[in-house]
Amino acid sequence: MAEEIKETTEAQNEEKKKKKKEKKKKLALGRTISNNMFALKEIWKGSPLYIAVYLGSSFIYGTFDFLTEGYLLRRIVNGIEAGESVTALLRYVFTLAIIILSVYTALSWFWNVTSPIQSRKIGAHIEKMLFRKAAKVELACYEDPAFYDKYVKAMDEAYDRILKVMYTLDNLIARVIALSANSILLFIIDPWLILFGLFPLVLGVFRRLENIAKHDHKTAQKPINRRAKYVRRTFYLGEYAKEMRIGEMYRRMLDELKDIYTDFKAITLKYGLKRALARFISNVGLEVVTILGAMLYAVWKTVLVGDMTIGDCIVILNSIGTISYCLNNMVQNLAEFGEHSLFIDDVRYFLDYEPKMKEDENAPAAHGGDIVFENVSFKYEGAEKETLHNISIEIKQGEKIALVGHNGSGKTTLVKLLLRLYDPCEGVVKLDGMDVRDYRLSSYRDNYSCVFQDFKVFSLSVVKNVLLRRTTDEDNENVINALKESGAYDKIEKLEKEIETTLTREFDENGANLSVGEQQKVSLARVFAQSSPCIVLDEPSSALDPIAEHKMFENMMRAAKDRSVVFISHRLSSAVDADRIYLMENGSIVEVGSHKELMEKEGKYAEMFHLQAKNYVGGGDK
Repeated sequence: MAEEIKETTEAQNEEKKKKKKEKKKKLALGRTISNNMFALKEIWKGSPLYIAVYLGSSFIYGTFDFLTEGYLLRRIVNGIEAGESVTALLRYVFTLAIIILSVYTALSWFWNVTSPIQSRKIGAHIEKMLFRKAAKVELACYEDPAFYDKYVKAMDEAYDRILKVMYTLDNLIARVIALSANSILLFIIDPWLILFGLFPLVLGVFRRLENIAKHDHKTAQKPINRRAKYVRRTFYLGEYAKEMRIGEMYRRMLDELKDIYTDFKAITLKYGLKRALARFISNVGLEVVTILGAMLYAVWKTVLVGDMTIGDCIVILNSIGTISYCLNNMVQNLAEFGEHSLFIDDVRYFLDYEPKMKEDENAPAAHGGDIVFENVSFKYEGAEKETLHNISIEIKQGEKIALVGHNGSGKTTLVKLLLRLYDPCEGVVKLDGMDVRDYRLSSYRDNYSCVFQDFKVFSLSVVKNVLLRRTTDEDNENVINALKESGAYDKIEKLEKEIETTLTREFDENGANLSVGEQQKVSLARVFAQSSPCIVLDEPSSALDPIAEHKMFENMMRAAKDRSVVFISHRLSSAVDADRIYLMENGSIVEVGSHKELMEKEGKYAEMFHLQAKNYVGGGDK
C-alpha cells in the first residue's frame, strides 16, 4: 500500500511539473507575440475596415484627450496669467470644439451603424474557421479528454478573446499617446516630475501576478461551469423529463448542484485572495506614492519655493494622474496580452491540429464496389483490450448484410471503420479492391447513406433534416417520396407547413415536436432520399414497433435494388431476408451464413432467434 501511495504521489508531482512547464512555455515572449499577432491577422481577414477604423480612432481619442485636458488647461490659465485676450482664448477653444464634434459625429455613426455589422462579420469568419476544422478532425478527438477540453475552450473563448486583443491594443495606443504628450509637457515644466510617473512600472509585477491568477481562476472554473450547465440541462430538457420525475433523481441533481457550489467556493477562495492582494499593492502604490507624492511636490514648488506658475501647478495636478494612470494601464495592457495569449494558445492548438485522416484532393474518387475487411483489428485509445479482433468479411455490391449480436460485441465499431470514422489498428478495409485510405476521404464517405442508433434531428425544416445539405424547390418531390417510404409522411403532411415545418420548437414557436419514433422515421427518410451505393443502418428501428419495423425493412429492400445494405439490428426477425448474416461476439465473427443456413446449423444464432421468437409469441416484447 505504501508503495502505491508513493507511486501515486510521484505521478501527481510529475503532472504538476508538466503543467508548470506548459504554462511557462505559453508565457514565453515569442509565443505571446505570435498568438496576439495571430488574433489581429484574423480580425483583419474578417474585416480590414473594422480594425483600421478602430485602431485609427485610438490615435484620435488619445490626441483629443491631451488637447482638452492637460494642454488646454495650461493654455487657458497661463494665457490669462500672461494677459492674453479672452477672445483669442475663446477662438482657440471654439475651433478645437468644432473639430472634435465633427470627428466624434463621424465615429459615432461608425460605432452604432457600421461597427455591429463588421463585428458580426469578424465573428462569422472566426466561427467558420473553427467549424471547418471541427468537421475535419477525426471522431477519436472527441473521445480524447485533453483534446476535447481544448476544443471546448477554443469554441468558448475564440471570438471574444480575439477581439479583446484588438481592444487591448486600442487601449495601449491611446495610453501611449496620452503618456507621451503629458510626459513631454511635464518634462518641459520640471524634469524631476518624471520620476513620480515612472513608479507605476515597478507595480507592473503585481499586475502580472494578478493576471496569472485570473487566468488560472478562469481555467479552474471551466469544468465546474460545465457541470453546472449539465445539471441545468437535466431540469429543462425534455429528454431527461421522465427520469427526473421518477424516484428522487431530481434530489440527486440538487445535491450535485450543492457540490458544484462547494467546489466553486473553494476555487474562488484559492485564487481570489491572490488577486485581491496583488490589486491592493498596486492600487496603494499608485494612489499614495505616485499621485499624492507628485501633488505635494507641485504645491511645494508653487507655494513655498515660488518658481512654478499656478497654471503649471494645475497641469501637474492633472497630468501626473494621467501619466500614472497611463503607465499603470500600459503595464496592465501588456499583462493582458499575456493573458490573451494563454487562451488563444488553446484556439491555435485546435486549429494547428493535423488530422490523421486528411482530405487529399489528388486522391481518386470512390464509386462503389465490393467491400472487404481483411484481418481487421481495432482498439480504442486508452482501452485495455481490442474491440475488434481479426475481422474478415466481404460485402459484394448489391448484397444485403446483417450484423447481429449482443451489446458490446463490436457491431457499431465495425460500422465506424466501414465509414472510415476510424482506421484499423491492424489489417485493411478495401473498396473495389483498393485500400479505403487511398481514396479521397469525402468521396469515400459519400458512398454511404447512414442512419445511426443515436440519430439526431436538427432545429431546421423537415426538408433540410432529410437531405442534410443545401436545398432547392426541386428537392421537394424527392423528400416527400422518401418520407413516404420511411413511414413518416402521414404525420408530416398533417403539419401546418408540411415538409417546410421546423422540427423542435427551440427557435420556432410554430415548430413540431415529434415523438422519438416519428423522429426516427424522418431520419430513415435520409437513406431513401439519397442514391449512394451503400446504405448503413445502425439499429434504424430501435424506436419503432415490430409492424412498423417490418414495413420499413420491406420498403428499404425494395428501394435499395442494386445498392448494398449493411444493417445492425437486435431484432433477428429483421435479418431473415439478408443475403448474409454475421453474428458477432466479443469483437469477433463467430457465425456466418444466411438465415436458413444458420438455423440449420443450430448454433448461437439459432438459439438467439428461437429465444426472441418465444418472447414475441409470449408477448415478452412490448
